[in-house]
Amino acid sequence: MTIKAGDPLPKATFTVMSKEGPKLRTTDEIFKDRKVVLFGVPGAFTPTCSAAHLPGFRDRAEDFKARGVDEIAVTSVNDVFVMDAWAKNTDAETKISFLADGNGDFANALGLSLDLTERGLGVRSQRYAMLVEDGVVRKLNIEPAPGKAEVSSAEALLEQI
Repeated sequence: MTIKAGDPLPKATFTVMSKEGPKLRTTDEIFKDRKVVLFGVPGAFTPTCSAAHLPGFRDRAEDFKARGVDEIAVTSVNDVFVMDAWAKNTDAETKISFLADGNGDFANALGLSLDLTERGLGVRSQRYAMLVEDGVVRKLNIEPAPGKAEVSSAEALLEQI
């Protein structure tokens, strides 16, 4: 079953890179008593994710904060080392939190996994953007095609906040 607006986020644990190395961060730590923008992508360093989707959230970070957003985070079915390299490569590490969902557990729990095994990419996350308030999804924009970042763009979500 796919998550929808009004649903609480499933409990999950992500891996994030800290100065000391990889550490765990739970959904409670990220979302409890906070207003968070979370966007999911099929893969770090992939063309649409790197050139179209992530830059919008990086470049509009201050606009989200002006609307009361405490944190912007991205998740992908990649390991923490890939996510850390992507954060540095996109110059977004100070504006966006990079949450590694290495086994795809969070994507599966949301009902938003995407099977790209025919393309040699394995099971990934669908592309989406959501506004989460105190652990509850308030807005959810799921991209109908993985190669586009329109419905799930930063601009589209900003218009809804």
